[in-house]
Amino acid sequence: MAVTTPGGGTVPEDVLVVTEALYRDAAVELYRVIEAVRSGAFGEVKAAQAAIRDLRATALHVLDERSKVDKLRKQIAGQVGAGGALDFDGARAEIGRRLACLRDAGGGG
Repeated sequence: MAVTTPGGGTVPEDVLVVTEALYRDAAVELYRVIEAVRSGAFGEVKAAQAAIRDLRATALHVLDERSKVDKLRKQIAGQVGAGGALDFDGARAEIGRRLACLRDAGGGG
């Protein structure tokens, strides 16, 4: 199943799948640059530094967002048991906002 983003695109429903793909892309780019440096292409050093920085930022962002999602799930579970109503429109908007943040943190890879 897919979720439609505010921009009209679609992403897998599980945000973790999306973030893992972004992380994997950054790791592949980092590996490519490291191999280029090993083969003597020292002009790639700046690219390696940028890839490492992007990889670190993406990983930290993923962990932060994942903890926020877990916290929201616990809050919603507590509200459901207490007779609270779920705000699906609000949840959908929040998910769209978080997906946009993850896309922005992906570095355009």
